[in-house]
Amino acid sequence: MKAHDGMYIDGSWRPAAGTGTIEVTNPADGTLLATVPAGGPEDIDAAVRAARAALPGWAATPPAERAARLGALQQILVDRREEIAETVTAELGSPLTFSRKVHAAVPIAVCASYAELAAEYAFEEKTGNSLVLREPVGVVGAITPWNYPLHQIVAKAAPALAAGCTMVLKPAEDTPLVAQLFAEAVHEAGVPAGVFNLVTGLGPVAGQALAEHEGVDLLSFTGSTAVGRRIGALAVSGVKRVALELGGKSANVILPGADLKKAVKVGVANVMANSGQTCSAWTRMLVDAERYEEAVRLAAEAAAKYVAGNPLDEAARVGPVVNAKQRERVTGYIRRGREEGARLVVGGAEPPEGQQHGHYVQPTVFADVTPEMTIAQEEIFGPVLCILKYEDTEDALRIANDTVYGLAGAVWSENEEEAVAFARRMETGQVDINGGRFNPLAPFGGYKQSGIGRELGVHGLEEYLQTKSLQL
Repeated sequence: MKAHDGMYIDGSWRPAAGTGTIEVTNPADGTLLATVPAGGPEDIDAAVRAARAALPGWAATPPAERAARLGALQQILVDRREEIAETVTAELGSPLTFSRKVHAAVPIAVCASYAELAAEYAFEEKTGNSLVLREPVGVVGAITPWNYPLHQIVAKAAPALAAGCTMVLKPAEDTPLVAQLFAEAVHEAGVPAGVFNLVTGLGPVAGQALAEHEGVDLLSFTGSTAVGRRIGALAVSGVKRVALELGGKSANVILPGADLKKAVKVGVANVMANSGQTCSAWTRMLVDAERYEEAVRLAAEAAAKYVAGNPLDEAARVGPVVNAKQRERVTGYIRRGREEGARLVVGGAEPPEGQQHGHYVQPTVFADVTPEMTIAQEEIFGPVLCILKYEDTEDALRIANDTVYGLAGAVWSENEEEAVAFARRMETGQVDINGGRFNPLAPFGGYKQSGIGRELGVHGLEEYLQTKSLQL
């Protein structure tokens, strides 16, 4: 798609208040893809004012009509799914096959789910002598990350619009082009002017202005825990509602008797997908002492098949990470792992062979990782797997829960009841049992420092609603 040189505010593209721009580059080769405006406080203010003005009319729109607009939006995303995939591949570096299967397909499924929910949800219900109303929170300020750029936009915008809220979106500066594509789709779907607004810009400038704006009623942020803390503090100071989906350091627990070969293969695939830039990736694999070395061998064999390559190559399984800063972050953790005594089994901090110009990181596997090591505790956000050893299931549970995060995880067992019983004791918001499939209707969100609130399904819709009771 062709980049817009303005902001989408109040139903049209308009020039930014300032002259600053953001260069969008291809992480595979560093070439310039486009420039977009670097919005600031004036642009945020105009967008919030537009959203505030549109709120009464959109909130009063019958849910069936809001559902119809979301249905139209979903169909436009379907029609443009190849363009979506190509855009994400260009600005994020995700292999085109993965962009088609995930970056384009998942937002379409999520949008479809909210089109149905908007039509079916009971926004009013009778309880005794009271009529309980579920009303929109108001104006939503959404700040989204670059790792799943369209999915994170749709996971906020679709439920917010279904609830009757209006929105101002500030997308990540690395991936603004797919956000502009989404704004085009919203416009084409007939969503009224001012209901959805887009301001591209830098986090410390436009993001900060949106978080601080007194006209915003709810802040929804996905990103690092460090930034989430600042967003949360700003929300509290303004007595705003907040939804935070933050970092993760997820455990993949392979219980004795589980199908080790399958569990390791799926676990490695989970970590390597999207170049490891997934907050819910199972980056800590826990294996019993008796089968530990076999698991290490299987993980090494599986990881060796993930060769870094041009993301436009249909055979490529791993693309670059998003930018040079991210590459330095990930390779710094790899060096730290070796310094702290972990055994490097596959990969390393050097660029992959033949990939000297893009922001590539070798798929890496560490063994002999102990729970206190930095690479076992901190979110790396790259294609790096740590394999830890446990003595018994209680030890496995202790290691799995021994982190400040609690976003996601996995459990493998030959007995599903045993796996479910173990998962119930994990301090995490989502657990896949024996490779359970993604469900766009199931709530997603974290325990502990992995966030506040839930996205997807009914739980995601209710984040954007507030309750009123009428006593009759």
